[in-house]
Amino acid sequence: MTALQALHDLALHSKRANHPTFPEKLIPKPKFSDKTANGLTKCIVAFIRLQGFQAERVSVEGRVLDGRKTFQDAVGYRRTIGTVKRIRSSAQVGSADVSAIINGRSVKIEVKVGNDRQSQAQKEYQRQVEAAGGIYLLISSFQQFYDWYLQRQIHPAS
Repeated sequence: MTALQALHDLALHSKRANHPTFPEKLIPKPKFSDKTANGLTKCIVAFIRLQGFQAERVSVEGRVLDGRKTFQDAVGYRRTIGTVKRIRSSAQVGSADVSAIINGRSVKIEVKVGNDRQSQAQKEYQRQVEAAGGIYLLISSFQQFYDWYLQRQIHPAS
């Protein structure tokens, strides 16, 4: 059984358990893919949560403030004035994509798909996490994460 199939079965079993009176053939089948960074991140977070542990996606993007105003001038033309500002995030630069607590241990997971590589800030963040006793993973496929999880012989939280 592949890792994605195991995740699919786990998610389907959870849906059935949460909705026991719902006809089984009408329960929507979960869809998971690890082909993109977004899909892989969703797979990892879903799996950790389905195992009964805590996991969250970390967004280190800032936000955009649009201060533009559009109006019609005296001649009838539409004009836009103002600027768009980008506000930096307050999160630490280089933070991992997923932050989880598995069996009481802090686990930080950086998702890299395709030609994506770690930046210097991410390498420094990895060093800090490992120096503090946390676990830092660099994951490129769900199978890789699933194998790590099985190798650690982690039992689902009750």
